[in-house]
Amino acid sequence: MSTKGLWMFVVAMLVSAMMVLSFISPVSADERQDAIQLVDKARMTLEAFMADKNMEAFRDLIKQAKAILVTPQLLKGAFVVGASGGSGVLMVRDEKTGQWNGPSFYTLGGASFGLQIGGQASEVILLAMTQRGVTSFLSNSFKLGADVGLAAGPIGVGASAASANLSADILSFARSKGLYGGISLDGSVVAVRGGLNEAYYSKKCDPADIFVRQNVANPHSAGLKEAIVKITAKK
Repeated sequence: MSTKGLWMFVVAMLVSAMMVLSFISPVSADERQDAIQLVDKARMTLEAFMADKNMEAFRDLIKQAKAILVTPQLLKGAFVVGASGGSGVLMVRDEKTGQWNGPSFYTLGGASFGLQIGGQASEVILLAMTQRGVTSFLSNSFKLGADVGLAAGPIGVGASAASANLSADILSFARSKGLYGGISLDGSVVAVRGGLNEAYYSKKCDPADIFVRQNVANPHSAGLKEAIVKITAKK
């Protein structure tokens, strides 16, 4: 190959590489932004539940939770990453230190909505009350009510945490524009969103990296962690 030919080849390769990067970079940036926004929305959802007078039992039970999955928006008939439902973030309490670790990102799909809610978007929070409930989140996917025990948490003014089914691995709480309950999560699939985990932590990682090995971190999660510490420390 002549010097001129070699130079043209190098230029062509550089142009091709730049074109490839132009397609890849926006996708990565979008996923990273999606992950950041989801964490921020999860914090706002938690704060809204804590301020809701109908969530008295929730406020007591969250102090006992070993892990918390917050799904800011669960949609009937919506297709989010190929499944009906929505995306959420999980925080897990370290058994030894009591510190909260995470987040890790998940989809919650296959939910069926009751008639009183219809097609409205719902906010959903799952509280893992047992170690089995926490361990289920370390797998790539699992089914609520089949792989782990699921029960609806008590909702309403005056509802007591004492009435909760504490034999269940996971308790679910949902609300939609002032409406409560009316949503069945039994049979819903919880699956890891690996793409969002990678985008948020800037490296490939799985829930075990985040919660067990704890070898990834993102300073952005400080706001969500502080909110959970404040919430779970309330007397």
